[in-house]
Amino acid sequence: MSGWARKRFWKNAVVEAADGRFTVTLDGRALKTPAKAPLVVPTRAFAELIAAEWHAQGDVVNPETMPATRAANAAIDKVRGQKAEVTDMIAAYGDSDLICYRAEAPQKLVEREAQVWDPFLDWAAHRYGTRPVAYTGVMHAPQPSELLANMQADIERLDAFELTAFHDLVSMSGSLIIGLATIDKFATPEELWAASRVDEDWQTEQWGADEEAEALAAGRQKAFLDAARFYFALQSA
Repeated sequence: MSGWARKRFWKNAVVEAADGRFTVTLDGRALKTPAKAPLVVPTRAFAELIAAEWHAQGDVVNPETMPATRAANAAIDKVRGQKAEVTDMIAAYGDSDLICYRAEAPQKLVEREAQVWDPFLDWAAHRYGTRPVAYTGVMHAPQPSELLANMQADIERLDAFELTAFHDLVSMSGSLIIGLATIDKFATPEELWAASRVDEDWQTEQWGADEEAEALAAGRQKAFLDAARFYFALQSA
């Protein structure tokens, strides 16, 4: 995104209606994506997040502080044109889901994984009619085909903007089930992120924090929470 970094030239960033959808104008000039497509989004709530990012910029635009704008650009310029491919890529997480691979030892970690992750398996069983199978170890083992098909059907219902946000929920957590539980409001985004970190948190408790790993985790957490915020903004009027 650094290619479109520029000096601030506007005073006001305003949300405006655009044929039943919404755009953001900078002193009356409608935003466009890096590919020069009109930046038009489905809901006012999401457009307001974008406008707030542009309003908050200093003398020089910093794309790294504009995740909602980046998400909208990605949805319009990339995901919209290859929705089936993105859907398949995300759905593939279901057959190697983080929460379905459990530690053999120590027993306290085994118990913690079960305590945190088993409720997600119960939720999936209720929603999709088939319970995911939890395996011990890290070798790949298949999930029931009916479960995978039903989860993919949920992903296929998402539009390009929702799918863009959902991609980060899944890729940042490493779990399709956690991603689906997030958009189903199974728990708060903060609680769902914490659920994805059981193994890492255990390692930190045993061996102490690693600054580089902590910084990377903080970035992933922000991306996950941003994605949840964007997804729910896309559900608002």
